[in-house]
Amino acid sequence: MSELFDAVDALIASRSALPPPVERRRLRQAHGLTLDEVAAALQVRRATVSGWEAGKTEPRPPERDAYARMLEQLARLYPADPNVAVPATDAVVPATPAGPAAPASSAAEPVRARPEPTSPTAEPANTALRPAGPVAVPRPAATTRPASSRPAAKKTVPAGTPAGGADQRFANGPLAVVDVDADGEVLAYCTGGLVLDVSAKSIPALVEWTLREGRLGQSKLSGPGKDADPLLVLTEAACEYYGLPVTLTDEERVAGRLPEGHKVIKQLARAKWQLTKRGFGPWARIYRPAQGSERTCVQLCIPSWHALDSRHWGEAGQLPPAELARILSVYASRVMTPRGSTAVTGLELMTALHPPTRASEPDATGRRTSEHNPGSLGKDPVDCAPCEAPDGHPLLADLPRFHVRGPGEKLFEEAYDWARPMTDAECTLRYLVGIDVNMAFAAGANGLVVGLGEPTHVKGPVFDPKLPGSWLVDLSHVDLSRVKVAKDTWAELDASLLPSPFTPKGERPTGPAWYATPTVAYAAELGYDVAPVEAWVRHDNGRYLDGWYNRLRDAYLATMADLGVHADLSPADFLAAMDGYRERDPDLATVVSAVKATVKGGLGKLRERPRGEGWKPGQPWRALARPTWRPDIRAAVISRTRINLHRKIVKHAAFTGQYPVAILSDCVVYAAGGTSPLDFLPYRDGKPLPGGFKLGVNPGLVKHEGTQSVLWGEEVRDRFDAPELNLARYIKDGTVTDIDNGE
Repeated sequence: MSELFDAVDALIASRSALPPPVERRRLRQAHGLTLDEVAAALQVRRATVSGWEAGKTEPRPPERDAYARMLEQLARLYPADPNVAVPATDAVVPATPAGPAAPASSAAEPVRARPEPTSPTAEPANTALRPAGPVAVPRPAATTRPASSRPAAKKTVPAGTPAGGADQRFANGPLAVVDVDADGEVLAYCTGGLVLDVSAKSIPALVEWTLREGRLGQSKLSGPGKDADPLLVLTEAACEYYGLPVTLTDEERVAGRLPEGHKVIKQLARAKWQLTKRGFGPWARIYRPAQGSERTCVQLCIPSWHALDSRHWGEAGQLPPAELARILSVYASRVMTPRGSTAVTGLELMTALHPPTRASEPDATGRRTSEHNPGSLGKDPVDCAPCEAPDGHPLLADLPRFHVRGPGEKLFEEAYDWARPMTDAECTLRYLVGIDVNMAFAAGANGLVVGLGEPTHVKGPVFDPKLPGSWLVDLSHVDLSRVKVAKDTWAELDASLLPSPFTPKGERPTGPAWYATPTVAYAAELGYDVAPVEAWVRHDNGRYLDGWYNRLRDAYLATMADLGVHADLSPADFLAAMDGYRERDPDLATVVSAVKATVKGGLGKLRERPRGEGWKPGQPWRALARPTWRPDIRAAVISRTRINLHRKIVKHAAFTGQYPVAILSDCVVYAAGGTSPLDFLPYRDGKPLPGGFKLGVNPGLVKHEGTQSVLWGEEVRDRFDAPELNLARYIKDGTVTDIDNGE
């Protein structure tokens, strides 16, 4: 009889109840346990525990009972927040067709749901909607898995995980991560923990499945715009299954694509599918020509081909499919479905929010035509002004081969890279404290009026701060030792301790130079006359980047709030919330990095340089054919960002007598008596200096970048024999390298 009891106990243990994967991770992290510690206690591999928390695999006896016991004890110590929805375990998605209810005894073997085809002529779908938590899967007896072998689908999802789109055409979300399990079954991991069975056996069939059965995609972001094409992310296992290499050869990597003779490309051609000019690379677009307003296109992302740059996406490309699907889905729901790198997506977001054309009003016959969409950059590229053209541009083809343009010939609006030796008084202080402006370039784009059309050349213009353009003007007379800090208030400053606001290196200009409108306007704001010699101005203008800024700001703030950093925190609470925020949810921290990279990369794409292509100086390159190749807009944003920072520095110096030691882009370093920004930022009754630096998560406010000792700074400069070495580059962790990661 005891053997029977043991067998019953073992049977019960084999089905020990477990919380959903996201709750397993929360409980472990709440108790400060690492994956290695849990793995050691349960005598399994670290990757095994990671798989349990990702929902990719489920524990089996005898580990399952012990794991359930641990989670049960942790749940008593750290109850779940009742205001946060968590996906249920063992949930079953009912079959779409109506029919008699299944008997209670069959609950362990749910009927697979078959979503309706998106086209009335499409074949019935073979797609099984798999729940996000463990459910039994009907298989032959020899291969039947335990009830916990599948993730369960439920539309209540954890914080930071978007639910499926309201548009039923895209009911399964904007994208799917396609993987192949140990049994050779192809699975598509979608938004909110949903997993679909994929019946396609080849890449052409996979494209067909996506368009006819997958219900993937994203609704347009603007009225005249277009819906986003579905995105499929192929894991290494999926690449092998579909006949693609797991990694590219050196030759293929340099070319950025597979060779034209590859068998998968031939399969696509036989099935009448086409590739864009960039071919079958890390981000491939597979399409057929549009029929009327109907687009037929699927995009592929292949992480093992370095589609997800680790500088911006961290280790996302190596994560289990469910985790990767979550990261990309959050990004897609808050920014847009990725269209390539973060830089490409940043640029595409501008166009998605301001499509170049729209449908006209109907004519007498009721027919509509395509017309220019006001407020957009249009569908045709425009030439920049000669001063705005980067070296090698066709507009400069007549210049001597080795001619170097100076500031009187070339617009040079770039971010700060400035530093100075510390004063004796600063050396008596103990610390160097760095503060960093949140989403600085996004804040610089907010409300900025930029040119929409072609530039107009003007001789001897009267400066207009509301007119975007490039101005040739002498600002060498602006003296920072006496400047206006308010309408009628002048301040006396130590100009030797301040960078010039007019040059990236902080050097005072020596004669006429080209500047964007925000830079010239700041000279006037400081109380000095400006008299441009000539200008290239844009009378057709508008606040083109406002919607772009708003969407990226909202994405950033929403994700930071999910990480526990809210916009209404007091300065001290904000600093505490920022401490270790990335460890609270590494997946969402990855989304934050990607959002910030989207800002910087998108602006950088406005002046994209040649990328190979056999280009020679004086010849056009591919990016010049885009309406969004607009170096003037990039220059205006950088100009305004640099000026915004300088304005805060001047206000701070006038009020406190403190001056920056180093500035790198959006990071400023001050000498201070303590380790916190609160040791030198002038807060009174919790309120910051008007117009100065303010701690907070919103774009344009600042956070703590890092603190090092003054002795560290002096030692580093002595070691490199560089009194003006830019310490802002290394203030974050004190590690001295030649790499600027842009943070």
